[in-house]
Amino acid sequence: MPSHATPAESTGAAAFFDVDNTIIRGASSFHLARALYQRRFFGTLDLLRFGVIQAKYLLFGESRSQIETVRSRALDLIAGRSVAEITAVGEEVYDTVLELRIFPGTKRLLDDHLAAGDQVWLVTATPVEIGGLIARRLGGTGCLGTVAEHADGYYTGALKGDLMHGEAKGAAVRELAEREGLDLAASYAYGDSLNDLPMMRSVGHPCPINPDVRLRRFAKEVGWPIREFRGRSQRVANRGVRTASWAGAAWVAGLVLRAVQRSVRRRLRGH
Repeated sequence: MPSHATPAESTGAAAFFDVDNTIIRGASSFHLARALYQRRFFGTLDLLRFGVIQAKYLLFGESRSQIETVRSRALDLIAGRSVAEITAVGEEVYDTVLELRIFPGTKRLLDDHLAAGDQVWLVTATPVEIGGLIARRLGGTGCLGTVAEHADGYYTGALKGDLMHGEAKGAAVRELAEREGLDLAASYAYGDSLNDLPMMRSVGHPCPINPDVRLRRFAKEVGWPIREFRGRSQRVANRGVRTASWAGAAWVAGLVLRAVQRSVRRRLRGH
């Protein structure tokens, strides 16, 4: 666990951080999916299909029908698995991969908010167990993430609420502020893509970090400050990649494909 200086008295404000490409370079859920694949949660074909779905999201963006499909069919793959099991995999992924991919500049900014007395929340499409783990390891207040329903410590195979992306991020931030008595006008929000706009528009101090082309253009048009914590080589490497925050949604979409595949197999066996 990281150590932090004793924080100042609470300011009543918060700092909201997206995760992928804002705190962590790349897609955190990709590394989780790879670890689950290595543990034979799903097969090679599923991993390839996951990559195809992720690419479609990155290239073409969302559609409401796709989101509804994800909402109704997702997480079948981990139905019956324990929350503790998935969390243990997440801890190993953080210790061996994600910790090494944290942007030092974002980490300093996060620490500054904690030292100033601000609450620090991660807001991510990544499963809340993984986002919460990252928040704890960074010393943050908590995480608003995609929630998989579970009962008695085991996943049921259904989503609880919406995927934490787009408008859901903004709604979650506003609901949290009302519950915690936070002053959103005095609060900050950091993200890397247009997916984070609803969250960033909910606060008085929005600031893109490592923004993609579309968010950078928007920020310049409206006069938002921009923070760039990637090296030049990383910016060049990432130039063609859009909306890395979709990784959490793509992770769930990969699970949907697995659920469909299993359903087809059951039908074939039935005949």
